[in-house]
Parts: sequence; structure tokens; C-alpha cells
Amino acid sequence: MPKLTVEGVGEFTVPETKRLVLALVDEAGTDQLYACGGNARCTTCRVEYIEGEPAKMTTAEKTVLAAKGLAAAPNIRLSCQILCDHDMRLRLISRLEGSGRIDAGKRPTDALAPEPVEWTTR
Repeated sequence: MPKLTVEGVGEFTVPETKRLVLALVDEAGTDQLYACGGNARCTTCRVEYIEGEPAKMTTAEKTVLAAKGLAAAPNIRLSCQILCDHDMRLRLISRLEGSGRIDAGKRPTDALAPEPVEWTTR
């Protein structure tokens, strides 16, 4: 099972292929945001990779990062579009605390959404 290390929070073992956004909430117990429900539309679930950034990304993630002007931001990814299939070390940058929101959003589904019809690279 993959190891997820969240800076300032701890190290966690997570089920293989679990969505990162859900692992951050369920296993790590963080207040990660996901305002659009994990559908690659809002970018509130951003994380910053320190080590283990996946080489591939969904086309939905690439499209929304570009639309929000984040495509060139090094190591910034959407936790709702990443599966925990390897060890990762990251920093939380989108948290409920301090966001002014009343909640983190509608809980994302277990499966990637939208369904990744194509994978790409940064």
C-alpha cells in the first residue's frame, strides 16, 4: 500500500488507487477543500508535491489548471484527479480553515470524475 506523507500532518498508509482527495480527508484527517465535489472544475483541492508527483494527469486536470492560470505552477496538482498508486510527499495549500467557506464541499465519489477518457502529461 502506498505511503502518503503530508507536511506538518504526518505519514499515512493509504489504499492503492484511492483518490488522493479522499485519502487526505479519510486517512490523514485533513480539512482539504473540494468545493466542486471532486470534478476537476474549481481547483480548490490543490496540493503542492514535494516528492512523488505523478507523471501523468487527466485531460480534465490539465484543462482546468490551464484555464485557472496554474498550468505553469511547479508541482501544483488537483488532489481530486490523482490516484494513490505510489508513495507521495506533499504540502496542503487548499484547506477549509481560513477559506471563509462553511464546508469543504460535497464529498467526492470514490471513482475519478469526470471519468478519465484520456491521460496526458503536464
